[in-house]
Amino acid sequence: MKILLVEDEPSVAAFLHQGLTEQEYTVDLASDGLLGLRRAQSTRYDCLILDQMLPGLSGLEVCRQVRAHDPGVPILMLTALGETDDKIRGLDAGADDYLVKPFAFEELLARLRALVRRRTEAPAPKAVLHLADLSLDPSAKRVERAGQAIQLTAREFSLLEYLLRNQGRVVSRADLLEHVWDMSFDTGSNVIDVYINFLRKKVDKGFEPKLIHTLVGMGYVMKVD
Repeated sequence: MKILLVEDEPSVAAFLHQGLTEQEYTVDLASDGLLGLRRAQSTRYDCLILDQMLPGLSGLEVCRQVRAHDPGVPILMLTALGETDDKIRGLDAGADDYLVKPFAFEELLARLRALVRRRTEAPAPKAVLHLADLSLDPSAKRVERAGQAIQLTAREFSLLEYLLRNQGRVVSRADLLEHVWDMSFDTGSNVIDVYINFLRKKVDKGFEPKLIHTLVGMGYVMKVD
């Protein structure tokens, strides 16, 4: 597997390069955002490991531009910023997962395997999902309510799709962590609550009936009351 590592801290870059090479990965290094972007756009990689704070061009901007160039490449973002807002900015920029420094190398390997496995699994054909006047087209990545197009980020889309596929069933936070975030967030994080609120503002606000419901202590359910 060929990996692009974009990291400006020499000690971290050397540590990761050595560890990944010992695991028989092929690793290209870039020490700033501009060089990382050029390499990502000129070479096909199986995965990108991208530091969020980079000289030249921020990791967030590199992520956005790489995602526009190659929508499918898995991106794991490294960050020293562990606040919820920082994680959301990284995910909304197009990152598939994040890892807060300092981290165990074994955890990084596990997340890489999960990201690459998800990419290589062949997707089954997906039908358009409906609930009341809400529709979600997984293939076209389109969401409409009452005929009105709704713009969602990639993570919001994945969350809404999972809720719709389980409409009428209570979905726990653990379910969402496993299926939408690949168990990447600790259970004490409020990222799920933040994204549920984002969805409510876009999918339910100004529409009737309300479709996203919270069951305190149990989870969330999409249904028509």
